[in-house]
Amino acid sequence: MLPIGPLMIEHRLIERMIAVIRNEAERIAAGKPIDLNFIDIAVDFIRTYADRCHHGKEENILFRNLSKKDLSAEHHGIMQELIEEHKVGRRNVKEIVEAKNRYLEGDQSALAVILDRMRTLADFYPKHIMKEDRHFFIPCMQYFGAEEKEAMLKEGWDFDKNLIHKIYTERIGEAEKLVS
Repeated sequence: MLPIGPLMIEHRLIERMIAVIRNEAERIAAGKPIDLNFIDIAVDFIRTYADRCHHGKEENILFRNLSKKDLSAEHHGIMQELIEEHKVGRRNVKEIVEAKNRYLEGDQSALAVILDRMRTLADFYPKHIMKEDRHFFIPCMQYFGAEEKEAMLKEGWDFDKNLIHKIYTERIGEAEKLVS
């Protein structure tokens, strides 16, 4: 398996959540009450799975290794675009959280921000994923030899294996701060 294989498999799960986010945004737009529990679930998924796990492997393994190669101008440009797009995703999620907090404090106008950012993510991610899958991942494998590909694949598995422990170690630390 190529090191991009797990990343492309992860894209399919991200696409599923994005479809749910799109549906929830349309439900809210149709005047249905906002489900704040869903917002928490969606934010957690995007922050933990899409960003920390998936983008973490892209940025800290694939992009790091590609940055050591003599990339074509096209591939270098796409990689920079992808890095910036990851930041856009993070910013939109942060704005959803901030708007949710304002909404909980009684600011009804925050609902429009939540809805707008949900729609932004629902439009953003499919294009971002298509760019990676069709225009970047496969062509960039040409820059690596078989041993480099195998090493990146193993590093990705190790990244995943250790991530859950890191996340919950951090969460316990946060809980300890709350109760002390």
